[in-house]
Amino acid sequence: MEEQSLVSRVKALAEALEGSDVSELDLTEDGLRVVLRRTVEPAVTLAPATQTVVARSNGRTPRRRLDGAGQTAQAPEPQGIAIVAPLTGVFYISPSPSSPPFVEVGDTVQAGQVVCIVEAMKVFNEIKSEVSGTVLAIVAQNGQLVQKGEALIRVQAI
Repeated sequence: MEEQSLVSRVKALAEALEGSDVSELDLTEDGLRVVLRRTVEPAVTLAPATQTVVARSNGRTPRRRLDGAGQTAQAPEPQGIAIVAPLTGVFYISPSPSSPPFVEVGDTVQAGQVVCIVEAMKVFNEIKSEVSGTVLAIVAQNGQLVQKGEALIRVQAI
């Protein structure tokens, strides 16, 4: 690929990211890998006298809720094993708007079974369960932008 063409394509990708909520783009083409990252300012909303504090450590997200008196109440740890987004994109629970969902809460899934899709750059990526078990929760909202590493579905392993 010609250097001038590469520079113009990277600039075009960066400009496309500017107008979106996407914070990371990882593209590999013809043996060339381009990774673009940007900081997206999170929207912070605080309810009166209540604040949620999130701290990340070792890939887990403990949550503490502070009441009006500043007391800390530990939120329950999420149950089951998280099926996480392998890339940033739009989460879909069914293959098309008129199709039934891949899985619903209470369904039994097998390791390797497709449970949802994540669309990134007009490519629909099938997300498969890594464990066999029962679907406890569908964490992401259909049509919602999800970030790489974010929990999509929680499964209780059997």
